[in-house]
Amino acid sequence: SLLNHGPRRTDMADMDIVDRVKSWLSWSWTWYLWALWLFLVVLLVYLLRQPLRVYENINIVAMFLNTLTPKFYVALTGTSSLISGLILIFEWWYFRKYGTSFIEQVSLNHLGPWLGGVENNNNGNNNTNNSQNNNQQSVPECKVWRNPLNLLRGAEYNRYTWVTGKEPLTYYDMNLSAQDHQTFFTCDSDHSRPTDESVMQRAWRERNPQARIKAAHEALEKDPECATAYILLAEEEATTILETERLFKQALKVGEANYKKSQSTQHLGAQYEAIHRRDTNVCVYVRRRLAMCARKLGRVKEAVKMMRDLMKEFPMMSVLNIHENLIEALLELQAYADVQAVLAKYDDISLPKSATICYTAALLKARAVADKSFPVASCRFSPEIASKRGLSTAEMNAVEAIHRAVEFNPHVPKYLLETKSLILPPEHLLKRGDSEAIAYAFFHLPHWKRVDGALNLLHCTWEGTFRMIPYPLEKGHLFYPYPSCTESADRELLPAFHEVSVYPKKELPFFILFTAGLCSVTALLALLTHQFPEPMGLVAKTFLNTITSPFNFLVEKLEGVLPSNLWHQLTRL
Repeated sequence: SLLNHGPRRTDMADMDIVDRVKSWLSWSWTWYLWALWLFLVVLLVYLLRQPLRVYENINIVAMFLNTLTPKFYVALTGTSSLISGLILIFEWWYFRKYGTSFIEQVSLNHLGPWLGGVENNNNGNNNTNNSQNNNQQSVPECKVWRNPLNLLRGAEYNRYTWVTGKEPLTYYDMNLSAQDHQTFFTCDSDHSRPTDESVMQRAWRERNPQARIKAAHEALEKDPECATAYILLAEEEATTILETERLFKQALKVGEANYKKSQSTQHLGAQYEAIHRRDTNVCVYVRRRLAMCARKLGRVKEAVKMMRDLMKEFPMMSVLNIHENLIEALLELQAYADVQAVLAKYDDISLPKSATICYTAALLKARAVADKSFPVASCRFSPEIASKRGLSTAEMNAVEAIHRAVEFNPHVPKYLLETKSLILPPEHLLKRGDSEAIAYAFFHLPHWKRVDGALNLLHCTWEGTFRMIPYPLEKGHLFYPYPSCTESADRELLPAFHEVSVYPKKELPFFILFTAGLCSVTALLALLTHQFPEPMGLVAKTFLNTITSPFNFLVEKLEGVLPSNLWHQLTRL
């Protein structure tokens, strides 16, 4: 197959080279015409210098400038400094909000077509579209995932709001959760259960939490065996974990009864199969939430058993990523061998990765380094010592695992090393984004602290990853190139009071630096002109004479070559 595709790839490469040559020729020809037009304008002005009275006008302008007082120059430079300062403030605000320069964007969108950039842009867009079509199977999209360790709204998120007065969840995040609940807990055959159809479907769509809770109570009044109503009350009304667990147990009792009923009738048609699928989602969701409640209440072994049973009984429900809950619970038990067994199953090249998978693998490798190389707690990994004696096999594996994890999500180390403050994790996350880093570090930071020397090894080695991937948006090392859409998606998932971590770090646009320099220089000139008017006037005259000297030299040479009465000869013709 490789031999069959070889000529086609060669032809595509040749076409790409031809397109590049054409675009370069069109660009060079465009600028050649501009240079030729500018030269002709300058030559025409020179030839018409006598009828246009160029020298007289220049002398008049020079006399006018000589009559100006230093106060005029102070006002001029001060006004220029003020205007450039206002432009700088606006540019900085626009860059902080939209991530680009306003002047640069206007120049590209409005001035670019006037300068002949339309065809080049079209060619560039065509080439980009072709490359995207060729690689559409290999380039991943920015997909938002359900956070497998998301907190409870009533017992955890609302308590944070009561204490701080801040909303930890965004409307976009809660809207995604509402869509998930409608997908999990409703189906097209809900006409057989009017409570779920009329009341609970309206409850999942409500924006007001009190309206959702009221609708759930109304559903229970009509049907005491409405499992989804118990789920909503456990998620949003319960203020403690114990109360949440009690409501989930009631939901599980009702949900299992409905599951057994629909299991016996699922083969009767598509309608009954949809009902059984909905009841299965309810059962799995409630059992997973009960396992998380047991984990939060300190019954970790019970939580591990519940998660293992759930994964064994419903192996196809991988959308909930229950194995990440299991990994976190096993780390709490310090059952590192069991964690390694879970990683061996899910850290596969054919399965999607996550920060939990990559950083847990790095944690286990770092633990191996601490156990073998530094049995004494006071001994720590040191780059200086390692450079002298060389890295051992365990240290090399640990460093490679850390580099792999950092390449997948470069935002996590800042939270693990506590150089950036944590917030409550959102209900949804973006893989390789800041939201995933917050969700991982929020639950796994204690596990890294428990392994002696792991954070020190991470601190000494994680920044070395960026030398391996100098252009992360264009080419990756072990993973796909870093998606450029993570910043915008994370800003919608994370609350406004959190400063979103951006990778790769954006450099300041040229126009911000230019306006900052212009503002500073003009302000300095205004101050110096006000304090020292005569020396600054002498400096200005010297500067102008230096600038105009090459022009005067060129004019003298042209006058020596061209006849002085050329205009009169042209008028005779």
